[in-house]
Amino acid sequence: MIIHNKNRTSDTFLYTFACHESEQALCHLELKRLLGMQEALDHSFYITNHCIDPSRSPFLNMRVDVLFSAPGLDELLVLAESIELEEGSTFKVLYLKEGIPYTYDEQRTLERSVGSRIKGTARMKKPDVTLGLIHLESGWMLGRCHEAESVWLNHKNKPHNYSTGLSSRVARALVNIAAPEATGVTMIDPCCGMGNVLIEALSMGISIRGNDINPLAVQGARKNLRHYGYDDTLVTLGDMTHLAEKADRAILDLPYNVCSVLPVEEQLQLLNHLGKLAGEAVIVSTQPIAEQLRQTGWRIEDHVTTSKGSFVREIWYCKRQTGNHLRE
Repeated sequence: MIIHNKNRTSDTFLYTFACHESEQALCHLELKRLLGMQEALDHSFYITNHCIDPSRSPFLNMRVDVLFSAPGLDELLVLAESIELEEGSTFKVLYLKEGIPYTYDEQRTLERSVGSRIKGTARMKKPDVTLGLIHLESGWMLGRCHEAESVWLNHKNKPHNYSTGLSSRVARALVNIAAPEATGVTMIDPCCGMGNVLIEALSMGISIRGNDINPLAVQGARKNLRHYGYDDTLVTLGDMTHLAEKADRAILDLPYNVCSVLPVEEQLQLLNHLGKLAGEAVIVSTQPIAEQLRQTGWRIEDHVTTSKGSFVREIWYCKRQTGNHLRE
């Protein structure tokens, strides 16, 4: 634990993130919901007063709890002298590459300059505390680093999966878009397939249940849940239009086949019933469905696409409109 004085920059957090070009829009929407990031950035860090576990996101690399900020390095060095570590704790200072670029030698010099001001034992490999140093256009920041654990990577090799199913990374992002608060919220995935969304939600402690009309999918989802130590009775078999129990949020990956398209009438039926299950939803489709959403009383809050090769998914974050005449 770091002991610091009143000079600390309170409730300021810097997050670093990275994503593939094909998932930039999905990454931005997830960070908008998780961290309040409004505009797409031309750099790979974001400063906010939102504090979340960086392991929640498949795109976040690190959270830095900012201890001090200063317009110049000399001022920051003075502030760093007030940092004390618990007796016996080790530390290192790491210059974050997301800031103004420096050469390798310059970065090491900066790290040593800050480290020499800190009371404690420096250790480059496996220290107890890592302090992140960054130089921005606005000045310098120093804070404690919390690296993200890539939880979703542990879910890539499920016992059962569809070749065109949601990847664990995309599924995790969808859960975060649907339920950024995580605690105190219930969710439903009425066409859950092999349970990719369920596993990501459960790994974050979110209360969720799933359903699918395909017996083979339900069987696979239950085996996947058991594989990761989750309750397989959370998945039911049946037509989603027969579901009645409500939830706060829903994630619906509309059924599709690589050789066919779900008829519009069926899309309308599913989207209409979805509104009876939850007031907010993340809806995934392999084709544009803005008009179908409008007809079934869904107000589009955000829309992005993500792709894997030539396979494109449309992702819609929607809220249920009230007082509409909905198509039955």
